[in-house]
Amino acid sequence: MKSNCFIRFIHVSFLCLIFSTQSLSQLNASKLNHYNLIADQITKKALTEKTGYKLLQELCDIGPRLSGSENSLRAIYWAEEKLKSFGVDKVLLQPVMVPHWERGSVETAQIVNTKNLNGKSINILSLGGSIATPENGITANVIEVKNFTELEKRKNEVKGKIVFFSRPLDESLLNTFAGYEEAEEQGFYGDFEGAKYGAVAVLIRSITTKYDNVPHTGVMGYIDSLPKIPAAAIGYLDSDYLHDELAKDSNLKINLSMNCKTFPDAQSYNVIAEITGTEFPEEIIVVGGHFDSWDLGCGAHDDGAGCVQSMEVLQLFKELGLKPKRTIRCVLFINEENGSRGGKDYGKYVETNNENHIAAIESDRGGFTPFGFDVDSDFSVLSKIQSWSSILEKSGIIRIKKGGSGVDIQYIKNTKVKLGYVPDSQRYMDVHHSANDTFDSVHPRELELGSASIAIMTFLISEEGL
Repeated sequence: MKSNCFIRFIHVSFLCLIFSTQSLSQLNASKLNHYNLIADQITKKALTEKTGYKLLQELCDIGPRLSGSENSLRAIYWAEEKLKSFGVDKVLLQPVMVPHWERGSVETAQIVNTKNLNGKSINILSLGGSIATPENGITANVIEVKNFTELEKRKNEVKGKIVFFSRPLDESLLNTFAGYEEAEEQGFYGDFEGAKYGAVAVLIRSITTKYDNVPHTGVMGYIDSLPKIPAAAIGYLDSDYLHDELAKDSNLKINLSMNCKTFPDAQSYNVIAEITGTEFPEEIIVVGGHFDSWDLGCGAHDDGAGCVQSMEVLQLFKELGLKPKRTIRCVLFINEENGSRGGKDYGKYVETNNENHIAAIESDRGGFTPFGFDVDSDFSVLSKIQSWSSILEKSGIIRIKKGGSGVDIQYIKNTKVKLGYVPDSQRYMDVHHSANDTFDSVHPRELELGSASIAIMTFLISEEGL
C-alpha cells in the first residue's frame, strides 16, 4: 500500500513538472523579456509615484466607514469621483441595502464588589450587532471559560452570570490568520452559546497579537430561539488582569453598560469601475476589496489598503498606457464586515447579466509586505499561474499555492480562478478591527509593492488568459 502511494506521489509530482514546463515554454524569450519589462515598469511606477498611498490618506481622512454610516457614503462618492478621474471606460454604483448598527456613546465595565477594586474600570468595546444593556447596566458575577467545551461542562454555573471567554489567539502558529480563525468562534457564537445556559452577557478576549489594552471588535450573531444578550470585547492586558483577579476572587462582579442600537437597513452601494479589454472584452478580471470598515481607527489595513490597491491597478494600466486584452474591473464591495451583502449582490449582478468572469483577485489581508497568492482553481490553472513566478518576483511575491481566496469574491460563480493576495501576516492582528487600524500604521513601500503585485498578476492573466 505504501509503495503504491509513493508511486502515485511520484506520478503527480512528474505531472506538476510537465505542466509547469509546458506553461513556461509557452512564454518564448521575447515574450518573457517583454513581461519582465512591464513588471519592472509597474513596480517602479508604484514605488515612486505612491498613488495608492496618497489615495489611502484621503480615504482615511474621511474616517471609519461602517456600513450604513454617513462616512461610508462619503467614501463611496469619493471613490466614484477618483475612479472617473483616472479616465477609465466605465464607473457605476451598484445599489446595496446594508445593516445599520451604531455602538453609541456608553461602553463601560466596572468591578463593583471587590474591596480593593471597587470602581476599577475594564476597557471594553461592543461587538458589532450587539444589543444594549438596560439603562442602569447589568451587574452580575463573572464566570471565565476558555472555550465552548468548558462552557458545556460548567453549564450549571452560568445562569445569571456574565461569561468571560478568555481563549487567546494561538501565537505558536506562523500564520496569524490561522490563529484568528480558530479563536473567532467565541466572538461570533459566544453570545448564544452563553444565552443557551442563561448568561446575561458575554465578554470576549480580543483576538490580537499586540500587548496593549485596545479592544478589537467584530461581528456577532443572534438566533431567534434564544434570548439576545449584550456582547463586548476586552483588550489584551485587561483580559489578563480579569483572569488574574477571578483566580483570586471567584465572586467578582462587574457592572456592564452599553447603549448600542440597530436601525433599519440603509441604502448603500458597491463601486464598480473598468477598463474594457481590446481583444476579449467579454472576459472579465475582477480586482477588489471591501470598502466598509469598523467604526474605529479608519480601516487603513482592513480594508482601505485592499481597496486603494485595486483602484491603483486601473490607474497603473492607464498611466503606463497598458491596453489589456481582457476587461479589468475594480469592485469596491460594501458590507463585508457585518453581512457580506455587497459580495452577495455583486454575485447576483454577474449572474443576472450573464457575465463571464475568468478571474477574481481579492486583497483583504492588510497593506503589509507582499508574500504570495492563494489560488482557488483546478490544477492546470494553478500550474499556469505558478509558471509566472519569476515575473511576479519583481514585486516581492515568493509563494503561489492552492488555497482560499476571499470573502466577497466567493459569490462570483463559475470563475476559472479566484485569488487571494497574501501579504506578511505577522502584524495584521495588531490592528485588526481596532482603533489601532490607522493610516500611520501603513508603510508606503509595503502598500505599493502590494499594488504592483496585484497589477502584474492582473496583466499576466489579461495577456495570457486561463
